[in-house]
Amino acid sequence: MTAATLAEGRYLLERELGRGGMATVHLARDAELDRPVAVKVLAGHLSSDEGFRERFTREARMAAGLSHPNVVQVFDAGEDDGRLFIVMEYVPGVTLADELRRAGKLAPAAAVDLALQACAGLEHAHDAGLVHRDVKPGNLLLREDGALKITDFGIARAVEATQLTQVGSVLGTAAYLSPEQAAGEPVTAAADIYGLGVVLYELLTGRTPFVFESVTDLVAKHRESTVTPVRELEPAVPEALEAAVMTCLARNPDYRPASAAGLAHELAAASPEPPTVPLPPTSGVRATDVATVPLARPAAPAVRRRPDGRVRRGAAATALVVLALGAVAAGYWVAGRGEDPEPARQSEQPLVEPVPSADDPGTQARNLSAWLRDRAD
Repeated sequence: MTAATLAEGRYLLERELGRGGMATVHLARDAELDRPVAVKVLAGHLSSDEGFRERFTREARMAAGLSHPNVVQVFDAGEDDGRLFIVMEYVPGVTLADELRRAGKLAPAAAVDLALQACAGLEHAHDAGLVHRDVKPGNLLLREDGALKITDFGIARAVEATQLTQVGSVLGTAAYLSPEQAAGEPVTAAADIYGLGVVLYELLTGRTPFVFESVTDLVAKHRESTVTPVRELEPAVPEALEAAVMTCLARNPDYRPASAAGLAHELAAASPEPPTVPLPPTSGVRATDVATVPLARPAAPAVRRRPDGRVRRGAAATALVVLALGAVAAGYWVAGRGEDPEPARQSEQPLVEPVPSADDPGTQARNLSAWLRDRAD
């Protein structure tokens, strides 16, 4: 392809790394920091959707807050000539989907080592209150040194609503969707554990748990069919490892492993060989307590205080106003859904205090602006 630039010439696109229905990924050079980066440019039909543009920018900013060896770092996001893009850490290597196409399936010990790394990245994200929603081999990158990194935090969630409306485009992802996702029900971090369970099942057996022709067909199979046990397809898999994988695939999220770190410890104990990667520390967060409800409400920025204890005005206050008004502009989508808009771990994370509500969105915006000014003073 012909080289192009984004963000006023800062990112020089060098060559295409991959292409899908939702985006194209390029290897690029960050001219300002003189380093290689991966730039994902969203498809035009997404960039023209104003609601998606807001979700994309908001989710990219939240994903940029993640910093973990097993999560692809998000550096920047923006728009150039009508094209939405996100700038990420460049990971030389292949996707786990590429590896599966090459190898068909992996030895149990190798599958466990990869899953332990995925568990570590997911535990970090879940502890931060973020849910991926699209854990699949194509979103798991294998670096040349064997390190695994999860990509598309934020993008996966922002794209999901649009993707599910595209006829046929969801089928590649649907195999890894949890029953609650496929049925359009509320989703928690337990959905990521289910997705990782499907990945593990495929790594061990060479196939996903269900064969289906449509999302409707998949929903029916989630409800009416049972998953073929791993050992029926691959007898060499240890019984304890089979049990751990099958638990991930439970229909009820409450019956899956309580957390990604908990799953990691089960997998390590079930591996036929000692793991070669460290186990993730347990954060204490329970997967079913990390909900994805507050899509329109970003995490509150850090609050700076003066030596006298008063909150600093200026950048922090401005950020609060921008973020909060963005939530209002998104339509206060939480209203009427019958779900709690507050993050589950509110006692452990500093949050902006609840905003007085009103029935009329215009009144909400005016009240919200006045309330934030009072808080800054």
